[in-house]
Amino acid sequence: MAWKSRTRNLQVFDTELSADTVEWCPVSSSNDILACGTYQLQKGVGEEDATPSRTGRLYLFEFRREGSMSPPLTELQRMDTAAILDLKWCHMPVSGKVVLGMAAATGELQLYTLSHSQEGSRSLQTLSSLEVGTERLALSLDWSTGRMDSSDVRVVCSDSAGCVSVLSLAEGALTSLSQWKAHDFEAWISAFSYWDTQLLYSGGDDCKLKGWDLRVGPSCPTFTSKAHSMGVCSIHSNPHREHILATGSYDEQVLLWDGRNMRQPLSESPMGGGVWRLKWHPIHQHLLLAACMHNDFHILHCQPTLEGSGGACPVVASYILHNSLAYGADWSQLSLEEPAPCSPPAAEPKQSLTESGGHLRIQYESPTASFDTSLEDDAGRYIPEGIAAPSTTPTAGPALNSDEDSPSLSALLASCSFYDHMLHVWRWDWAPEEAQHESEQF
Repeated sequence: MAWKSRTRNLQVFDTELSADTVEWCPVSSSNDILACGTYQLQKGVGEEDATPSRTGRLYLFEFRREGSMSPPLTELQRMDTAAILDLKWCHMPVSGKVVLGMAAATGELQLYTLSHSQEGSRSLQTLSSLEVGTERLALSLDWSTGRMDSSDVRVVCSDSAGCVSVLSLAEGALTSLSQWKAHDFEAWISAFSYWDTQLLYSGGDDCKLKGWDLRVGPSCPTFTSKAHSMGVCSIHSNPHREHILATGSYDEQVLLWDGRNMRQPLSESPMGGGVWRLKWHPIHQHLLLAACMHNDFHILHCQPTLEGSGGACPVVASYILHNSLAYGADWSQLSLEEPAPCSPPAAEPKQSLTESGGHLRIQYESPTASFDTSLEDDAGRYIPEGIAAPSTTPTAGPALNSDEDSPSLSALLASCSFYDHMLHVWRWDWAPEEAQHESEQF
C-alpha cells in the first residue's frame, strides 16, 4: 500500500543564542512541557589571547493544542546558564518529582525539578549539580530509566577530556560512582542500554564506538568498533526492541546494531550530513528521528532492516525548513489523535503577527518533494492552523507498511538549529494515500 507523508511547521521561535538541544518531557503528567538549551561562544574582551567564555540559556515552554488563534508554544521560563551541550529528562518521576538533566560547558552535570506554583504555573528549580572534572565540557548525558525502571536511577555523562562518568541520584543529590578515560579525544556521546543498565556505550572523536560493562569495571571495553570513519556523536538504545542500537557520526552514516554482535552493523544508511542526534520514537519501535547537521532532519523507517532485509533504512519524512546546522530534535508523547485537518478556503485572520509572537507557517510534502508554503498574509498577520493555504494534491509515498497496530500516524516534534538560533515545532502525518485523500474531502 502506498503511504503519504507530510510534515507541517506549527511555530518558529527565535532563541537568540545558538540552539543545540531540545527535549520534550516524557513524564505523562508533563508531556506538554518542552525544554530547549543554547550555547554561545563569547570572545574574550581585552587582550588578544583572552579566554573566551561559553554562555547559554535554558528555555521552558508549554505546548497548547492546535485550534486556537495563537501559536501553540507559550514560554514559561528562561534561565541564563553556562553554555548547554545536552538536555535529557528523566523518563519517570524521581521521588515524585519530574527531573531535567543538563550537561554544561563548566564541566558540570546539573539537575532541575519541574515545580508547580500555587497559581498553577510551572518552572524549573535547581536540584543538584556535580562537576565531572576541571577544564572540560560536559558533552552528553543519558538516564538509566529508558524502560521506566526506577529501582536504581543513574546518569551517564561524557566530556571533552574523553572521559565517561556514571553518577547516582538518591535523596535529591548526585554522587559519582565511577569515571574513566574512554576515548583519546572528545567523548561526544554516552548512553545506557535500556535493557541492561549495567551496559553502557560511548562514542568519541577518535572514531571509535565502545561498549562497557559496569559489572566487570571500565578497565577494558567489551568491544571497540571502528565501523564509523569519523567521530561518533550519537547513540540511542531502542526502548522497544532488546539489543537494538542506533549510532550516528560525522561520517554522515546511521548504523543499526544488534548488541549481541558488534562486529558489524545490521545496516548503514547515508544521511548526507553529520548525524548529531538520534531518537527512537517513544511508541512506534521502527521509527528513528535523525538530526543531520548540514542536511536537515529526517525520519527513518527501520522495520525492513530489523526484520532482516538488510540495506539502508528508507527515509519516510524530511523536515527541511531550518537554515542552519540541525542539532537538536525530539519526539513528543502528546497524542495528536486526528490527522492534520484539510485547510478550508482562506479566511480573515483575527490576530496580528506581532501579537502572536510572529513566526512562519510552512508545510512540506515529503518524500516526493512537492513544496507548498503558507506564510503570514500580505498584512503580516499570523495564519492559524485552521485557515492555512490549501495543500497540494496528495502523491504516493513509498510502498511501506507502518507498525501493524497503527493504520495511520500523527506525531508532534521539535527541532532546533545552531547559527540561526531557531526552535521549530512541527507535526508529521503518515497515512495510507486513500485515508489522507478522504480526510481532504471535509
